Amino acid sequence: MNNRIVVLGGGESGVGAAILAKVKGFDVFLSDMGTIAPRYKEALAEYDIPWEEGHHTEELILNAAEVIKSPGIPPTAPLVQKLTEQGTPIISEIEFAGRYTDAKMVCITGSNGKTTTTLLTYHILKDAGLNVGLAGNVGKSLAWQVATVHHDVYVIELSSFQLENMYDFKADVAVIMNITPDHLDRYDYQMQNYVKAKFRIINNLTPQDALIYWQDDPVITEQLKHVTTDARLYPFSQEQEGSDTAAWVDEENEIVFSTPGEKLNMPRADLALSGLHNLFNSMAAGLSACLMNVRKEDIRRSLSDFEGVEHRLEFVADVDGVRYINDSKATNVNSCWYALESMPDSKSTVLILGGKDKGNDYTEIEPLVSRRVKAIVAMGKDNSKIMEFFNGKVDTLVSTGSLDEAIARCREIASPGDTVLLSPCCASFDLFKSYEDRGTRFKNAVKALK
Repeated sequence: MNNRIVVLGGGESGVGAAILAKVKGFDVFLSDMGTIAPRYKEALAEYDIPWEEGHHTEELILNAAEVIKSPGIPPTAPLVQKLTEQGTPIISEIEFAGRYTDAKMVCITGSNGKTTTTLLTYHILKDAGLNVGLAGNVGKSLAWQVATVHHDVYVIELSSFQLENMYDFKADVAVIMNITPDHLDRYDYQMQNYVKAKFRIINNLTPQDALIYWQDDPVITEQLKHVTTDARLYPFSQEQEGSDTAAWVDEENEIVFSTPGEKLNMPRADLALSGLHNLFNSMAAGLSACLMNVRKEDIRRSLSDFEGVEHRLEFVADVDGVRYINDSKATNVNSCWYALESMPDSKSTVLILGGKDKGNDYTEIEPLVSRRVKAIVAMGKDNSKIMEFFNGKVDTLVSTGSLDEAIARCREIASPGDTVLLSPCCASFDLFKSYEDRGTRFKNAVKALK
């Protein structure tokens, strides 16, 4: 019997999958087209797992009984297509890890807000005393944790890429924050392909499981008309829209959480996180905690003392009366919309846009830009799309090719009382290693102005 498992990708996800496969007695091989970080090489050596970097040796890969593919590798990659054509099963690290744990799974996806919601949910459950792990796009690899520690519950952030190769994995609580255009370059520029990938989170849900979602998202509500699920539904909304709404804000400006056997009220003003997007994030996290039977007082306390997420509407500094905000995590248009929604309704925002475009349509933010933005500073290798779209729509529109140039132009344009907002709408890979690298370098550059 062939028990050979090949892992493609030597990052957190791939190395975690390789370790779990080794612990479970498989013949494991890991291959990465890029360079494997030293800490991951050390882990592979510790478990005596053979690996290669800088290339794929096909004869060592095509003989696998099963392949675990890291989420960043697209299905169109030539080696992946060869494996598919010969019928080799290709799964995700999350799918593989789910076979070896009976822990409860709180799984969170969405185009925006999923990282904050995941960390907030984890914060609530951990502070309530649950034995909980954090996995997926944040935290350590789920497979690595399943191999080396025991948790009763996992809170997992799932991207559409991770959901693509999940088949039998099942959430106990599934959360869909919202679905707006993102990563369309991965999905043949077909929005419905992206929607279907996101909705894989509801696969295999039973009547004992729960689906939490934003009731006012037109894409989610439309897709729910065309799919079936046995799960109990818990929609949330800014206002109660019927007896099925599970979380809303009442006339006294209190958030109401209503689940079977549990009703919790909390003043909206007590939330640690401000802004409409964070209201929804808090509702989703609070509902998840209610369904995990966390006590009311623990939920209230944790929703009021959470410290937020780096690179998401993060205050950096006040320089010469100008506020600088790092929202580097806004890698799509809808995420930028939420950032602009939290800005003053006056033309006092200098907005930094730009990066690697993923098929963006800037129409969504145009009304907010016209009311709240005095200037757009485009920052990227190719700013032509931004410059063309916003030409004539803001008082000042400039193109820059580096962070230092962008910061310098923002400083020239901004006046005391203004806000410089880095909320790029785009991926970071043209000028930076990651959105974290972009945000960190932005913060360092701003602090150097003082």
